[in-house]
Amino acid sequence: MEEMQKIKPYSRKIAYYETDQMGVVHHSNYIRWMEEARLDFFEQAGLPYSEIEKRGIIIPVLSASCKYQYAMRFGQRFEVTMRFPAFTGVKFHVLYEIRNPETGKLHATGESSHGFVSRDMIPIRLKKEHPDVYEIMSKYVEE
Repeated sequence: MEEMQKIKPYSRKIAYYETDQMGVVHHSNYIRWMEEARLDFFEQAGLPYSEIEKRGIIIPVLSASCKYQYAMRFGQRFEVTMRFPAFTGVKFHVLYEIRNPETGKLHATGESSHGFVSRDMIPIRLKKEHPDVYEIMSKYVEE
């Protein structure tokens, strides 16, 4: 495989609606941020998700988990960095770190697994059926 490519962390400000009555970010939003970061990754990699879907490729979540370290609050910025420890051409695995970019403090870690399937939910072998997508994804896998 080619040398691993670098992607910029996904970052934005926390919206008020993402907080709960205690004034901290509701735990479900961290998983949403991981999803936002994945979509941003595909955009940065030159594979906008809208284009992926036009090609008949669906990328369902097979599993997702998050470990919460420190609460985040309304108005703070967060950034999500991602690593891809595994990619088979049919499935891939992602590791996430969610940090405050101003302090560097780690607030949460997470992971998710995904598959590539057709609209009929039949697994797709990217190397055979979409070799250009396979090639792009391969550039981001850790070895």
